[in-house]
Amino acid sequence: MVAMSRRWLIFYITSSNFFLSQFYRASNAVIANDLLVDLSLDTKGLGTISAAFFYAFAFTQIPISMLLDRIGPRRLMTGLSLVGIAGAFIFASAGSMGMGLLGRILLGIGMACNLMGTLKLMTVWFKPATFATLTGAIFSIGTAGNMAATTPMVFLVNAVGWRYAFGIIGVVNLFLVLGLYLIVRDNPPKKLFAAPENTPQNTQSAFSVLLFLFKKKEYWIISLSSFIGYGIYGSFQTLWAGPYLTEVMGLSVMNAGHLIFSMNVGAILGAPIWGALSDRFFKTRKWVVTGGLLVVILIMLLFAGLPVGTGFLLLMLIFVSFGFFRASGALMYVHIKEIMPLSMAGTAMTGINFFTMIGPAFFLQGLGILMQALYPDASMGPEAFVASFLVCAFCLLVVTVAYAFTRDSMKEEG
Repeated sequence: MVAMSRRWLIFYITSSNFFLSQFYRASNAVIANDLLVDLSLDTKGLGTISAAFFYAFAFTQIPISMLLDRIGPRRLMTGLSLVGIAGAFIFASAGSMGMGLLGRILLGIGMACNLMGTLKLMTVWFKPATFATLTGAIFSIGTAGNMAATTPMVFLVNAVGWRYAFGIIGVVNLFLVLGLYLIVRDNPPKKLFAAPENTPQNTQSAFSVLLFLFKKKEYWIISLSSFIGYGIYGSFQTLWAGPYLTEVMGLSVMNAGHLIFSMNVGAILGAPIWGALSDRFFKTRKWVVTGGLLVVILIMLLFAGLPVGTGFLLLMLIFVSFGFFRASGALMYVHIKEIMPLSMAGTAMTGINFFTMIGPAFFLQGLGILMQALYPDASMGPEAFVASFLVCAFCLLVVTVAYAFTRDSMKEEG
């Protein structure tokens, strides 16, 4: 019974840390004007600081992919989280772009293991048949972190200022990490669970696992699909949805915020639903992900064709659908985890996560460069956004076709 209680404490604590990871990555949106003034930034500098978290997060996946299975999630998550907390305090006290950039880089490094470590722990503390459902729940908790970085963050910033707000969040993060270190264990008691343990690997073994991954076509197809799928979604969620709604569709900033919020609601609803449907009804990962990609392609085409003045309720339906169907992408982690041996689960999922997190950084910058190059005098105009949506739809089509050639992974496991 103690072990059963501990596994749910592990779930709640590690999921809460993932919540904060999502909060940190999205928090710049509501303090952008403060950062422009307080750190003496221009638009380019603001974009650089915003992308820094994603780049640092993504490249940290490389050592994590070799260390997570080797030293275990408990120690790795604790150590990296302390780096992230230091980053939060540095960012809160920054007086220049250089210090702000350092803070965001440390935050990206520090939050880099919160999802992968949590998923790794779920593989040994819970039955395999519930893994997709739990993954969906974890992603929903993370999406709630994105939502907390919107209206709730505005209230906190209005009350104490953005610097103290980050300081407060950093202190909360510190207590969570303390709880993580004291409560989390890498493996459950053998007498209660038959799943293999988180067994440490030596360095040679870690490199051999990477080589094994690189030889698998599924690894590259799923990685590229996650890179493009989440890259488009993440860049739209954290930046491009705002200008599209205000500059093209003519909405107020408040209404644009409501629509972005609704996209997160769709994602929160979608992640556990797709996980449960995949586990219990469809009995497939591959085709659920493929179907979700197809619907997102249609949404991109719909965005490209919407006339100015489209009604708010229709826009809300589209935004909720965007979040809901994109949430099926969480099953990519389940897909790769089931294809690979369990001893390689941490490395495989972390390898996918590198591409997942580099995606938004690429599309944040890439779509801006594209629109500026094609329409230098109207880079935020309707034609520029239509071009960007069509490019996104084409990229999604390529990976959707490729995904159809992956090997399905659904196993009848107890």
